[in-house]
Parts: sequence; structure tokens; C-alpha cells
Amino acid sequence: MAFSVVMPALEMAQETGKLIAWRKQEGDRVTKGEPLLEIETDKAVVELEAPADGILAGITASSGAEIPVGQTIAWIVAPGEKPPAGESFSSPGARAVSQSTNEPAHAAAIAPAQALAPGARISPKARRLAKELGVEVSSLHGSGPGGEILASDVQAAAPASSVAAPAKNVSSPEVPTSIGRLMAERTTQSWTTVPHFFVIREIEATALNEFRNRIVADIVPDIELSRGAGVTHTDLLVALVARVLLKHPRLNASWSAEGIILHARVNMGVAIAVNDGVVAAVIPNAHTAVPAEIARQRRDVAERARAGKLRPADLADATFTISNLGMYHVDAFSAIITPPQAAILAVGAIADRVVAVDGKPAVRPMMTLTLSCDHRVADGARAAMFLNDLATAIHAPATLLASA
Repeated sequence: MAFSVVMPALEMAQETGKLIAWRKQEGDRVTKGEPLLEIETDKAVVELEAPADGILAGITASSGAEIPVGQTIAWIVAPGEKPPAGESFSSPGARAVSQSTNEPAHAAAIAPAQALAPGARISPKARRLAKELGVEVSSLHGSGPGGEILASDVQAAAPASSVAAPAKNVSSPEVPTSIGRLMAERTTQSWTTVPHFFVIREIEATALNEFRNRIVADIVPDIELSRGAGVTHTDLLVALVARVLLKHPRLNASWSAEGIILHARVNMGVAIAVNDGVVAAVIPNAHTAVPAEIARQRRDVAERARAGKLRPADLADATFTISNLGMYHVDAFSAIITPPQAAILAVGAIADRVVAVDGKPAVRPMMTLTLSCDHRVADGARAAMFLNDLATAIHAPATLLASA
């Protein structure tokens, strides 16, 4: 039985994806779950895994091709089995390929970005860097786990002229990476097409701090979690915001050509900084997940993001996003909405400030939240009521997270 390899959709508004490189070649044996190809969507560059065991066959797209979502671009077949005939996609400028059912369309279009030595592996970031610097990856010896070629290996092998800093007083434009270019395109599109408005609320975080200290102490025996940073303020906010959003469906919504789409589930996007920019990884069903599970998922996807090994599921179907810059000592900021989502919450640092308590000055840990909203979906009153309910939840987190 043949299994199709299709261009995945990572969000509702996505129409196409770009094929960056095949990790396997026509006729190679593949194992279910191993990296098969790299694709670029309007979110990031991700790895697509093999959907089954078998032989890779019937490839109909080459590097650089823009492919419609849902289009089959290859097949995984049993030994000796022939793949179904399919439509061909070729890289820009490539010659046309036969569409005959007797001659599969993959015949002339297949050309991996760079060939590796048998058994060698290379990270997606290293492969992209090698292309940018003109380094032949087949000659490299990897220093990563299992001999994997890393970005540092590529930089070490690059000609000095490729990586040298520009001379003083000479300006040289910096060529953006794929993620950097995607960020520029998406933020420009959002800022110029989505009518943003912003609502700001300063909230005391005493109870949030105490709840985090208690829950971290309770899960210290969890060795797997304690290897990482444990439960962070971001994890608690993901859990609290997701539960509060259930009462405010207009903020857990999407704008579409047909109108406003309300989502029954809260799939929380969490902005994660990587070397080349920022990606929004997704915590699915965050409204039912406990903080410890959210922490595990966030840590795992952050590790994949920074290694350039994101999977389509890591970025798919977010309904709301949180961006926390508190760890960088930022007091407050405004975030740009990720279409088609209706809102994004920007979180500043928790810091001691002098505030009025019962008419007297007192020092309390305070945090500033800035909610960016799409005015086509929500209005100021709805945004204010959401922040009011979120403030109540942050003042008494155990009320919503009692089972955590």
C-alpha cells in the first residue's frame, strides 16, 4: 500500500509551502518518523517526517518549488511497488517534466540541494548556511551527536571571504535567513492589513509567584522536568490565559474572508527566540493541560526550534499567542498579531514597584500585560473584560488550577 507525502497546512490561511530540500533521495529506504524533507511555510522552516516505512518513490517536486497545501509530492511504497502517477512541481526555471502515467513525473526534476556522504547527517540550519556560504557539505565531518554536521562545522569550512566582517566605514547589507525573511514578511503583512488596537493592564503578581514556588516544589521529584527550567511564569500564564479565553470566545477567534471563526479549543502559541528570529510554537489544548505538562511541551519544542528541527505539528493551528520578554527585563511592549488570530498578549517583567495599598504606599511585585487585538473581531470593551478576568485569575491562580 502506498502512503502519500503531502504539503501540510500549518494554519488556516496558508495556501502554499516551499520545498527547501529532500533529506532522502528517490529509491532510498525510509523509516516512519525519520526526517524526510525540509519545507518553508509562512511561519518557519520545518522538517517533515516520513509517514510510513518503505521506499521513497514518485517524487514530483524539487528544491525551490512552491506547492499548494494538500498536494502529494511523493509516495512511500513497498519494495517493487509502483507509485501512483502525480502532478509535477519543479524549481523556478527548471524544465518541464513528463506527466505521462507510463512515465512518472519525477524523472528529471529530482535534485537534492547538496549530496551527503552515505550515512552522514546535517542539521537544517547547517544545510541552509552551507548554501549561503557556498560550502560543499559532502566534504565535511560533523562534530555533532552521531557525526551530525552542525552550523559551526560549516562556518569553520567556509572561505574566509564568506564570513569576514566588512571593513570599517563600509556598510554591507545583511542577507536575512529564511526565518528572518518570513518574520519580516508576516509582520509587515499583519501591521499593514490588520487594524490593531492595544489595551494595557498592570497586575500584582504576588499570588502568581507564590503559586509557582509551591508547584515547583511539588514537582522537584520529577527528574525529567527538573532537567530543564521547571515550571516558569510563562507556563502558568499559558494555563491561566487558556482557561480565561474560554469565557471570551471573540479573543480565541480568527478573521477570515467569510467572517469571524470562533474556536472551541485553545491552542496556545508561545513565542520562542531562535538564532534567526522568533517562532511561535503551539501548546495544543492548553485549556485542559496542567502547568507541568505545558512546561514539558514548551521545553521540548524550544529545543527543536533552536536546533532547527521543528515539525509541522509544532506550529499548527494556534488560536492565540503569548509573547513573554520578562526574562530580558523588559517592562512592557506591544506585540504584532499573527494572522488569522484575533489577539496576542505581550508580557513584561515581574518587578518590585511602589503601589498604593489601602491608601498607603507599599512595594509589590507587578507585571504589565499588553493585549493587541484585531478590531474587526473584538472591541475595547471585550478586551478590557478579558484582562479583568485574567487579572482575577492571576490574583488567585489556584482557583483555576486547583487540579494542577
